[in-house]
Amino acid sequence: MTARMAAGRPAPSETEPASRPAVVEARGLSLVFQTPDAPVTALSEVDLTIRKGDFVSLIGPSGCGKTTLMRVVADLEKPTSGSILVNGVSPEQARLDRAYGYVFQAPALYPWRTIERNVMLPHEIMGQPAAQRRERARRYLDLVGLAGFERKFPWQLSGGMQQRVSIARAMSFEPALLLMDEPFGALDEITRDTLNLHLLRLWEKTGITVIFVTHSIPEAVFLSSRIVVMSPRPGRILEVIDSDLPAGRDLDARETPEFLEVARRVRVALRAGHSYD
Repeated sequence: MTARMAAGRPAPSETEPASRPAVVEARGLSLVFQTPDAPVTALSEVDLTIRKGDFVSLIGPSGCGKTTLMRVVADLEKPTSGSILVNGVSPEQARLDRAYGYVFQAPALYPWRTIERNVMLPHEIMGQPAAQRRERARRYLDLVGLAGFERKFPWQLSGGMQQRVSIARAMSFEPALLLMDEPFGALDEITRDTLNLHLLRLWEKTGITVIFVTHSIPEAVFLSSRIVVMSPRPGRILEVIDSDLPAGRDLDARETPEFLEVARRVRVALRAGHSYD
């Protein structure tokens, strides 16, 4: 794999995968929803290992179980069969340990609270001292490039800036894992490109493990160290594709032969999935 450097140190994915601890480990994971007319199998026999420092994108057609798989990791859904560990413990324990941050498709900010107070809210609920939660909010707003906006309200910010506030709030817990469910899907292409670049720099800087749901092949290839291609429902893993695009890349990397080759492999796997029997 091509050597990667970020901020003068090896990027998270440079270390050999086997030497990095597993953050998520799923074996034979299946989930069946009971509905009034017939059961719906959302996930079927999913085997997946995500290691510390990975940026993993889940990609597949609508309804293939990408978000469901992420919700199982977050203990928002319970699997019907199989096993899953998050940081070596059950998803429920990982949730209680606040071991992950979750960024939803919409920013979910309270319009009557300032940006700073939106980031502070979970820590306020947990009873942290005011000075501590303010310092943490300002530190992570600075990390996502929003220093100086602490006193603004959500309605005074663009959609992209609001989503950065959501990322700052999720990261303010200093989790080992960041779960992102199509966070840029509703944004225009220019804003989406900007946030892709910002998120990539954030990952390179912090080394946090990321699971990212997307429908976009270019987005998945640009951001990820590994791309998990899923089949139409019932959701199965068709292929896991490694990407060794260099760290520090900019948006022009999307025109390189290396990028186009990884994108081709993802496209071929998705196409094969539609004929999966």
